[in-house]
Amino acid sequence: RNLPDWEGSYELGAVLSEQLGTPVFVGNDVQVATDAEFKLGAGKPYRSLLGVFWGTGVGGGIILDGKPWLGRGGAGEIGHMVVKIDGARCPCGRRGCLEAYAGRGAMEARARRRVEKGHKTELFKLMEERGRTRLTSAVWARAVKHGDKLAVELIDNAVRALGAGIASAVNLLDVEAVVIGGGLGVRFGAPFAGRISKAMHPHLFHDESPPDVRVASLGDLGGAIGAALLARQARS
Repeated sequence: RNLPDWEGSYELGAVLSEQLGTPVFVGNDVQVATDAEFKLGAGKPYRSLLGVFWGTGVGGGIILDGKPWLGRGGAGEIGHMVVKIDGARCPCGRRGCLEAYAGRGAMEARARRRVEKGHKTELFKLMEERGRTRLTSAVWARAVKHGDKLAVELIDNAVRALGAGIASAVNLLDVEAVVIGGGLGVRFGAPFAGRISKAMHPHLFHDESPPDVRVASLGDLGGAIGAALLARQARS
């Protein structure tokens, strides 16, 4: 959906393997990162978990009974669960997706529109000071720390949307834990994991026994470690 002109499928792994002369294995970045957290990181104590990676977009991975759940290849796309009917336009083209409210790209687009209408914010000043062309996770974190009203408002909206979306997934899957990763998830850390857990609570069916909510412990290396685990498992 992020490549609207792309049609059909492409056997990337097989083509690269032939060109490079070595086995190549392909996996979804968030799913392999979730698997890494399950085996080596914050998810080690659990047999079932939902990985939610909050960054440019919102991605997810699922572990059930100790094994990755891939479905038909598209399992875990929590960012495209609808949290508001006929809501904001998502980068995928649909309306009301979680990613349209919590994805860093969507929040930046909303911030730019607000600035065009005269709203004041330090976000873009901080971006320029850091030599960036986009509002990175570090920029958002700094602006929130400074009490920037627009940044705080947009992050608060993101937390509420994450709470509703994650709770809906938990109601369906009944996992033991939720691991929050991604650029924003790791940058904001445990305090925001607690806020997300609190935002989930009103939407949980079994609210007397909510899942643990933990921050991904492998940080930015989760995807790379997960990819290595994928290759090792495929070769074994």
